[in-house]
Parts: sequence; structure tokens; C-alpha cells
Amino acid sequence: MRLDKFLSQQLGVSRALVLRELRNKRVTVDGEIVKTGAMKISPEQRVEFDGNVLDQITGPRYFMLNKPQGYVCSTDDPDHPTVLYFLEEPVAYKLHAAGRLDIDTTGLVLMTDDGQWSHRITSPRHQCEKTYLVTLEHPLADDTAAQFEAGVQLHNEDSLTKPAQLEKIEDCLVRLTISEGRYHQVKRMFAAVGNRVVGLHRERIGEIVMDEDLEPGQYRPLTEQEIASVGVPSQ
Repeated sequence: MRLDKFLSQQLGVSRALVLRELRNKRVTVDGEIVKTGAMKISPEQRVEFDGNVLDQITGPRYFMLNKPQGYVCSTDDPDHPTVLYFLEEPVAYKLHAAGRLDIDTTGLVLMTDDGQWSHRITSPRHQCEKTYLVTLEHPLADDTAAQFEAGVQLHNEDSLTKPAQLEKIEDCLVRLTISEGRYHQVKRMFAAVGNRVVGLHRERIGEIVMDEDLEPGQYRPLTEQEIASVGVPSQ
């Protein structure tokens, strides 16, 4: 990659500004001052700006984040802080959420810069399962699990929801697994049966389970096994 393009991406500035910084001798490659942006750099080379090492990205990246309330999953929002705030990674703005959560929903968010990988999570064709811990306003009715298994009619939707698995934990606490991602689906499913969601936490996407060691706002890279699990057809 050309040095000026790399610096523009890393520093989040225009190439014109990069050229000015190069002329001001603020950039070194392998310890040598470089003043031309046309230089081609390889992954092994050490690039520094004002003595700070700029990491080169050599492949796609995959992370799991424990999302707290109050943050949105978009990469840019004028009104609310985004989950990118938590990612201390080079060129973090190139990462996106593979399956978003509402601002008031907590739990597992997968962040990546691999568009094909995230498509296998979000595409309806792949029917990627997602499991949520749901806190309800009213105690769970006896027939709700059977209704969810049969499919429920959401407001302004033509078709029933796909079969969903509902496990009662306490009167007002349940675990729900769905295989589609309609708009506000979990909240609308419970609204359709006369209840209301007051707390929502995502525990699982496909075979990837929220790491219990991650506090809200913390993240870690996915393991090779977790990355490879995405897109595996269910048996």
C-alpha cells in the first residue's frame, strides 16, 4: 500500500494533510524519516507518526463486544454515542456491527470489517439463530411458548414469525431463541401476545456465545473456531 493512503486511513485525515505532515518530517518508516507519500510499504515495516507506531492491518478483523445500554450500533450517529467508542483498534471506523441491537438492548454484538461474513449473519436466507434473555413487565402466560412455536402475527406484517423457542426462567424472565431478524422483533412478539419487554440482553448469535468474562463495554477478538462457525448450516 502507498504510504500516503495508509497514513490517511490511520490518521483519519485527507491525503493533502498527510503530505504536509510528511514534509514536516513527522513520519518514519523503519526508523528513517520519509517525506514522500508514493513510497510502497509492506506489512513487515514499522511506520511511526510522531514516534507512535501505526499498526498495519493485514486481514479481516472479528470481535465480540458486550454492549451496554445507551449506545447505538451504527458507525456514525449525530445524537448518540456509538459502540465504536469502545474499540481501541486502528481504523476502527471501518468496523461495523454484524446484527445491530437497539440503543436500550445490551449484550453480544459482533464487530467486523468483513462484509461477506456479516452478511451470513444478517441475511434471512441463512436463518442465523439468536438467543435473548428477556425481562417482561407481566408474568409469562402459560400459552405463550406454544404461540411462539407456532408463529405469531406482528402488527403490519403479512406473514407469521418463524417458529421460536421460549424457555421460562422466572415468572417475568425468559430466554427466547429466534432465527430471523425483523424490526424490533422480540419486543413486537411479546406485544402481540399482550406483554411488554422491559429488559433485553442478547446472549448468542449462531454458535457464538457472549463471553461471561467481558464486562459491559469490554470486547475481545473472536477465536478462529468462532469465526469459522458463522455460516455453517444448521442440522
